[in-house]
Amino acid sequence: AIAGLGIGFSVLGWFARELWSAVKELRKDLVSLRESISDNYVRKDDFKELRHELMAMLQRIENKLDMKQDK
Repeated sequence: AIAGLGIGFSVLGWFARELWSAVKELRKDLVSLRESISDNYVRKDDFKELRHELMAMLQRIENKLDMKQDK
Protein backbone atom coordinates (compact mmCIF):
# COMPACT_ATOMS: atom_id res chain seq x y z
CA ALA A 1 0.00 0.00 0.00
CA ILE A 2 2.81 2.39 0.88
CA ALA A 3 4.67 1.53 -2.32
CA GLY A 4 1.52 2.25 -4.35
CA LEU A 5 1.09 5.55 -2.54
CA GLY A 6 4.72 6.45 -3.27
CA ILE A 7 4.29 5.60 -6.94
CA GLY A 8 1.06 7.63 -7.04
CA PHE A 9 2.78 10.67 -5.53
CA SER A 10 5.68 10.26 -7.94
CA VAL A 11 3.34 10.24 -10.91
CA LEU A 12 1.42 13.21 -9.49
CA GLY A 13 4.69 15.11 -8.95
CA TRP A 14 5.84 14.37 -12.48
CA PHE A 15 2.47 15.50 -13.87
CA ALA A 16 2.57 18.74 -11.83
CA ARG A 17 6.12 19.46 -13.05
CA GLU A 18 5.06 18.89 -16.67
CA LEU A 19 2.08 21.21 -16.22
CA TRP A 20 4.30 23.88 -14.67
CA SER A 21 6.80 23.73 -17.54
CA ALA A 22 3.95 23.89 -20.06
CA VAL A 23 2.58 27.00 -18.35
CA LYS A 24 6.02 28.63 -18.42
CA GLU A 25 6.33 27.84 -22.14
CA LEU A 26 2.88 29.29 -22.82
CA ARG A 27 3.85 32.48 -21.00
CA LYS A 28 6.95 32.82 -23.18
CA ASP A 29 4.87 32.25 -26.30
CA LEU A 30 2.33 34.84 -25.18
CA VAL A 31 5.05 37.43 -24.64
CA SER A 32 6.52 36.79 -28.10
CA LEU A 33 3.03 36.93 -29.64
CA ARG A 34 2.35 40.29 -28.01
CA GLU A 35 5.63 41.61 -29.43
CA SER A 36 5.00 40.30 -32.94
CA ILE A 37 1.39 41.51 -33.14
CA SER A 38 2.55 45.12 -33.19
CA ASP A 39 4.87 44.30 -36.10
CA ASN A 40 2.23 42.58 -38.24
CA TYR A 41 -1.01 44.40 -37.58
CA VAL A 42 -2.24 47.99 -37.58
CA ARG A 43 -3.85 49.38 -34.45
CA LYS A 44 -7.50 50.31 -34.76
CA ASP A 45 -7.01 54.02 -34.05
CA ASP A 46 -4.09 54.21 -36.52
CA PHE A 47 -6.28 52.61 -39.17
CA LYS A 48 -9.12 55.07 -38.50
CA GLU A 49 -6.70 57.99 -38.86
CA LEU A 50 -5.35 56.61 -42.14
CA ARG A 51 -8.88 56.02 -43.40
CA HIS A 52 -9.86 59.64 -42.68
CA GLU A 53 -6.76 60.91 -44.48
CA LEU A 54 -7.50 58.74 -47.52
CA MET A 55 -11.13 59.81 -47.60
CA ALA A 56 -10.10 63.48 -47.44
CA MET A 57 -7.65 62.92 -50.28
CA LEU A 58 -10.30 61.20 -52.39
CA GLN A 59 -12.73 64.04 -51.68
CA ARG A 60 -10.17 66.60 -52.91
CA ILE A 61 -9.64 64.55 -56.09
CA GLU A 62 -13.38 64.34 -56.62
CA ASN A 63 -13.73 68.11 -56.14
CA LYS A 64 -10.98 68.76 -58.70
CA LEU A 65 -12.64 66.45 -61.19
CA ASP A 66 -15.97 68.19 -60.66
CA MET A 67 -14.34 71.58 -61.26
CA LYS A 68 -12.77 70.30 -64.51
CA GLN A 69 -16.09 68.87 -65.62
CA ASP A 70 -17.83 72.23 -65.05
CA LYS A 71 -15.42 74.01 -67.39
